[in-house]
Amino acid sequence: MIHVTKISTVTPVYSGEAYLRQLVESLASLREEWSRRAFPFELEESIFVDDNAVDGSAAVLEALSMEYPWVRVITNSRNFGQHPATIAGILHSCGDWVVTLDEDLQHDPTHIIQMLECAVEGGLDIVYARPKAPVHQSRFRDKGSIGFKLMLVMLTGNRNIGHFNSFRLLRGGVARSAASVCSHETYFDVALTWFTNRINSVTFLMKDQRFIRNGATGYSLLKLLGHARRMIISSQAKILRLGALVGFAVMAVDLVFGFWILIQYLTQNASAVPRGWASLFLASLFFGGLSISMLSIILEYLTGVVLHIQGKPTFFLIDRRTDAELARFFARCGQ
Repeated sequence: MIHVTKISTVTPVYSGEAYLRQLVESLASLREEWSRRAFPFELEESIFVDDNAVDGSAAVLEALSMEYPWVRVITNSRNFGQHPATIAGILHSCGDWVVTLDEDLQHDPTHIIQMLECAVEGGLDIVYARPKAPVHQSRFRDKGSIGFKLMLVMLTGNRNIGHFNSFRLLRGGVARSAASVCSHETYFDVALTWFTNRINSVTFLMKDQRFIRNGATGYSLLKLLGHARRMIISSQAKILRLGALVGFAVMAVDLVFGFWILIQYLTQNASAVPRGWASLFLASLFFGGLSISMLSIILEYLTGVVLHIQGKPTFFLIDRRTDAELARFFARCGQ
């Protein structure tokens, strides 16, 4: 018996009234094509999370759910933000794979099949979409996003941050497990890296038409800084270890310099060696380095405590056996 892989899509909705119908029609067309061509995977459901939308999105979603039975709508009690809304949708999903899509047509559903192919052929658990060209057509916004991610990669040591994007294909078990441990301060994409390191990306052309047309964006500078803070809190910051190493290096230099001063004192005329300032300088340097080292160690310990509280697992089991069947299907299609 052929196993049919089920795929769920999750879309947080805040101001998508003008885009939702077109998005659902694209998903419906994709669903019909997969069924007609008897692919070994199907679009089981499309979940839309009404995150206290500020426009008429709720009415549009209600109409779409009546028209398409596989469209499911869940409603947050208030606006919690894109990541919490995505997490809520994932926890309500049942697919073997979960795809997260934005509401504004920036993410083309037809790319899902390429992301799935990349995942099963590479034995991956997460595949992100990587923009082929600037998404916002704004030098400040696009370059700033790239630079921001590079800075966080250096601060945290998490190389996967460079892949992070809201258009993602996630293995269902990984997605729901990561979503279930997320707290208010957890960055969802970082939580995903707690469960797997089999992560990669596929390059597509993506355009944020809403931003290009009217400059509208849901992310102010304060919100972006909040994202950065949560990303750092959710990560084992590499910079803390660097701080400890710097402190120990300062202490080592201090000891070498102190030994050199002692040799000078013993081998030269004692009156020729300045007194007072050397011992004061060495003491300040030594205890300064010690303070830096101890503070870094304490902060790294607290980071471990925070990650434990946030639900970072000791281990996680996964079953990838069904990937082989899909991989053979894509191999046949490519011949």
